[in-house]
Amino acid sequence: MSQIKIKAVTEEEWNLVDEFNRNITDEFLRQSHLSDHTLTQYKSGLRIFFNWIRINQQNKPLHALKPRMALLYQSYLIDLGLSSSAVKFKRSAVSSVCGYLELYYSDEYPLFRNIYSKQIPNPPKTAKNAKQPLTKDEFNNLIETLTKQEQWQMLAYLLLSFASGGRRSEIAQIDKDIANKKKAFDKKNDKELDYYVIPNIRGKGRGKAGKPISLIFDEPARLAAIKWLEVRGEDDCDALFVRKSKDGKVERLSPSAFNGWCTNKFSEIVGRRTYPHLWRSSRATIASEEDGVDIKFIQKLLNHNDPSTTNIYIVKEEDDSFEGLF
Repeated sequence: MSQIKIKAVTEEEWNLVDEFNRNITDEFLRQSHLSDHTLTQYKSGLRIFFNWIRINQQNKPLHALKPRMALLYQSYLIDLGLSSSAVKFKRSAVSSVCGYLELYYSDEYPLFRNIYSKQIPNPPKTAKNAKQPLTKDEFNNLIETLTKQEQWQMLAYLLLSFASGGRRSEIAQIDKDIANKKKAFDKKNDKELDYYVIPNIRGKGRGKAGKPISLIFDEPARLAAIKWLEVRGEDDCDALFVRKSKDGKVERLSPSAFNGWCTNKFSEIVGRRTYPHLWRSSRATIASEEDGVDIKFIQKLLNHNDPSTTNIYIVKEEDDSFEGLF
């Protein structure tokens, strides 16, 4: 099932929104602790909300809104057919700007309270596609097919994503100096290790700097990157994964482009739905269930703070036997 999206609010529509709501949105989005990705999503979500207020609630300013309007807005999103996660994020965006107003404008609006109170229930969880990591055979078939088709950039992306378990936003940050990387070295035991390390990648975390992490990858991934760079040729862009515009300019590829590769190429080869985060789950599941790797090493690879988070990524085969109960 394709994901339903609400049409973005145009600048013309946004200019019709109450001036206070436009100003508080702009002020809220200037907070430095929010990442660029979160800012983009919050901007879209808040514009959609305040445009809905303009159309359905007499364009009232935020400080005049009541919880009933929050419930009506949430019902509107659910009726549109949005997933529960999409509704929750849009709810979170509104709740966050309400919290901002409540905290920093308490002198001017002492009676204002967050319109998303605990009394307004979260949307019911909607059914999602079952998480089904790739098997080793499926993964190897994908590699072989991309190699035959000479899709070198896609092949490098796939191998680096799988080897490192990196998120799409992390993989997009890799530069082409990966070709010159030396293998990691164990100083304690004075020996070369069987993997490479890319340090100082911006991982998932609060603020523009995020959480600094390292991506670990193997020799096949490095060789795939080298092959792609040989085919790509010389250009002035430092990024490994790029797009060439109509005017010939080479630019770093947006992380969202990886979704298109998954939908339009990888899913067709595998024969079922694939998406960037699937490589992360596949890496964890194969390492744990097929290769018997200790979860503490998988946790470190995926840059998780808690092993319970890593466990979510590992899909175990269910045993439907009732042996022992009777």
